[in-house]
Amino acid sequence: MEGEEKKLNISLVNKESINTPYFHVGRATDLSKEDYRLYRFLEMIPGLMAWGTILAIIIFSIFAPTVAAIFIIAFDVYWVLKTAHLSYHLRYNWKRIKHNLKADWPLMLSNLKYEHVYHMIVLPYYDESEQVLNNTVEKLFESNYDLKKLIVVLGAEEKAGKEAIARGEAIISKYKDKFYDVLLTVHPDGVLGEMAGKGSNISYMAETARKLILDKKNISYEDVLVSAFDSDTVVYPNYFTCLTWHFLTCERPYQSSFQPVPLYNNNIWDAPAPSRVAAMSSTFWQMIQQERPEKLVTFSSHAVSFKTLYEAGYWQKNMVSEDSRIFWNLLVAHDGNYEIVSIAYPVSMDANLAPTLWQTMKNVYKQHRRWAYGSENVPYILMNFLKNKRIPLAQKIKISLVQLEGYWSLSTNPLIIFLLGWLPVMIGGSIFNQTILSYNLPIITRDLMVLSMLGLFLTAAISYSFLPPRPSNRTWRDNFFMIIQWVLVPVTITIFGAIPGLEAQTRLMLGRYMGFWVTPKHRGEINVFSKTKNVNI
Repeated sequence: MEGEEKKLNISLVNKESINTPYFHVGRATDLSKEDYRLYRFLEMIPGLMAWGTILAIIIFSIFAPTVAAIFIIAFDVYWVLKTAHLSYHLRYNWKRIKHNLKADWPLMLSNLKYEHVYHMIVLPYYDESEQVLNNTVEKLFESNYDLKKLIVVLGAEEKAGKEAIARGEAIISKYKDKFYDVLLTVHPDGVLGEMAGKGSNISYMAETARKLILDKKNISYEDVLVSAFDSDTVVYPNYFTCLTWHFLTCERPYQSSFQPVPLYNNNIWDAPAPSRVAAMSSTFWQMIQQERPEKLVTFSSHAVSFKTLYEAGYWQKNMVSEDSRIFWNLLVAHDGNYEIVSIAYPVSMDANLAPTLWQTMKNVYKQHRRWAYGSENVPYILMNFLKNKRIPLAQKIKISLVQLEGYWSLSTNPLIIFLLGWLPVMIGGSIFNQTILSYNLPIITRDLMVLSMLGLFLTAAISYSFLPPRPSNRTWRDNFFMIIQWVLVPVTITIFGAIPGLEAQTRLMLGRYMGFWVTPKHRGEINVFSKTKNVNI
């Protein structure tokens, strides 16, 4: 214990904040009595807001169609202005990424004392192929950083069986002398209080690496940056130099998480158009959020000091959205004195791809439903804000409103724009349909939507600039499809955005809690019609 205190020096977390039943709560059933009832009510809020909006539009369209029509027009105007605002942030982050990809990070880092910094890369996996794992670790090996400062931890699941463990062992054997240290952990199945998923696995990986590597080799926790990756996360050459520079130059390195931009480029040329558009739309949203620090939350691949992680008890083991929850854990643990540092530098992952088009679409839907289940953070935030009196009230109100508006927008805005906007004309009755407003509503809605769609030219240009080189088995026509695919946006943000978002919030509202769904990793062309004929999309 004495050695651990030396490694940690001064703790920055408030132990009073983390030693409460609310700090690591995953769902209402983790609490009892009054706390259970309060948390259960808070879980219902996102769903109630979404369904309340949808039902209100339907009811007003029937009984007060004029009011509904005016609201829809006003909302469409708001959407056009919002689209312009978001496009501005998207373009600015695009410029930052291009600049950071060209920057000489090793030279910039050479002006700082950085030789003491180690990077621990945690790579949890379930049934991913050796090809996927090898590609990820191979890119770590090609990093423009001292490889003897990299600690690579692969985390298998006992539930996945001996073959999955053997794949990890093969990777470890191949790279055991390439990095400072490599480690394979096997997360035990059926641990009481844990949900099977990424959070429980990477927490086990980090704690095992602490005991077997950091403590044994007397490495200070303060000197270790942990990058929590998915198994398919591929780093660009200067990721670690860029990350180290931001860690050493930010104002509060132990009260900050570091967020790269997730690109879904590993298999982008093989994925079908709807999957590509959905994947790149997620990238664009993260790019936009990087320019709005008050809205930015850790997502998927992210980095944080090991000292900070250890003090807060690592990632939560009893929930789905561990990648975003860790930010809220750390914000509460530091009584609001915690932030995200946008590094505007990419990492690359897989777009959804399965052997058939239909299975690919199902996987895209399930993945986005799991992401949308991040609404489970809303009750956590509200509960801890109610209980923690040390976080400033103004900060509580601002964060709460931002999060509520974000999840409400996700599940309702596309439906209002592309589906519900026509309801007053369809069900408003004969009297309303004789009015000038009824005649002009579809025209105004159409024109405003066309105006908002002008932003697709920017998204097409940005997505095209991020494409990896075209494979030899692709033709110039595939480049053309990469551009015109953006006409699918109204479909994808509804089917893969609003609908899974609404389902996730409804499940939470009804107490039908979701488990963790592992996104399958597949490489190669998909088969659209049969198991023998490959068709490019």
